[in-house]
Amino acid sequence: MSDYAVVNPATGETLATYPTATDAEVEAAVAAADAAFRGWGRTSTPAERAELLRAAARLHRERRDELSAIIVREMGKPLAAAEGEVDFAADITEYYADHIDKITADAPLEIDGDGTAVIRKAPLGVLLGIMPWNFPYYQVARFAAPNLALGNTILLKHAPQCPESAAAIAKIYADAGFPAGAYADVRLTNDQAASVIADRRVQGVSVTGSERAGAAVAEIAGRNLKKVALELGGSDPFILLSTDDLDGAVQAAVDARLDNTGQSCNAAKRFIVADDLYDAFLEKFTAAMSAATVGDPFAEDTVLGPLSSLAAAERLAAQVDAAVAAGATLVTGGSRDGAFYPGTVLTDVTPDMDAYREEFFGPVGVVYRVSGEDEAVEVANATPFGLGSYVFTTDPEQAERIADKIDAGMVYVNLVLADEPALPFGGVKRSGTGREMGLLAADEFVNKKLIRIG
Repeated sequence: MSDYAVVNPATGETLATYPTATDAEVEAAVAAADAAFRGWGRTSTPAERAELLRAAARLHRERRDELSAIIVREMGKPLAAAEGEVDFAADITEYYADHIDKITADAPLEIDGDGTAVIRKAPLGVLLGIMPWNFPYYQVARFAAPNLALGNTILLKHAPQCPESAAAIAKIYADAGFPAGAYADVRLTNDQAASVIADRRVQGVSVTGSERAGAAVAEIAGRNLKKVALELGGSDPFILLSTDDLDGAVQAAVDARLDNTGQSCNAAKRFIVADDLYDAFLEKFTAAMSAATVGDPFAEDTVLGPLSSLAAAERLAAQVDAAVAAGATLVTGGSRDGAFYPGTVLTDVTPDMDAYREEFFGPVGVVYRVSGEDEAVEVANATPFGLGSYVFTTDPEQAERIADKIDAGMVYVNLVLADEPALPFGGVKRSGTGREMGLLAADEFVNKKLIRIG
């Protein structure tokens, strides 16, 4: 039986299965990608590539209803969120078309000698992208769009539970006019993926996924001297030290925790609250988490659909149960129903518990009481992760201090869910290396070639 299958997590029904690629199909895909790079990738102009990207963005928008329904079935995303994801993928793709001159322009250097020197950006070649299930379109767009803008070509291994959306994306790039081999959906086994990374025609690999997956891919890439970019897990802190609008801060906390049914690597997961606000925050936060509607992801009022799979829900439930067994307090939630899991709040999590360092990949918020700024930063940084972070305070100077002290790739002050195509995305520590989105994304897989003329 194929590992690639559409299994509706809301019902457990297997809707479709897809065969994994044969070794001959993998070889054909790599050869086509290499040929496309040596032809189109090196000879097309930035303006020509921009027009292709604009066409791909337009097709995302034209096929919005179809694309949205696919991922509701594949991984249970509530329909409104699925529609928003398609829109965002289109915006990201269009961003790189609009900024292609900045991405590809020469950067002159000041030199002491006569003549000139510039840094010219050139594509590297064939890249492998290994993408996750939680944002099937957005994750692909932020890897593929900047690299296609440069002239790199893409082999895409999507999550085994997302074969239908993966095929839909590949069709978009083909229908947009990209040449054969420029973008290919390849349903690889893990062993085949390792062989592709090792292939001399492949110049780099980008992974979004778990720590374990990232470490495994990075090891193979390192052995083969290939460039690698990693976007891995996160246990982002949400620090609340002062506010003129507690209800607004609570709503921001809930929104940041429950986005995508809590299955977002940069979701706020640990809520670190000043002592004088703690009791009121916990009461309001608990009420809001408890009230989040769990149900059919196609229903308009659903906030929390199923988790991506029954196995994912079972893992989350086991984590919560282990935390409670170790001494944490279950304030609300914690009762699994198939792949559905309600908004859940834990308190009294201490440094001697696994839950203090773990990532809860679902609608579970852990709330901590702290005495003030210094302890808030200490708790925020007491994690192996360093992806995003959120700071709520009425003191601008305090916000600047905390932003400087937090070990994270991103800090958002007094707002959440504020991602946009221009803002780079990535982390430090065990959250990965490299950046996606923004202009920095186009610096990951590029040859910054020095041209010195006397």
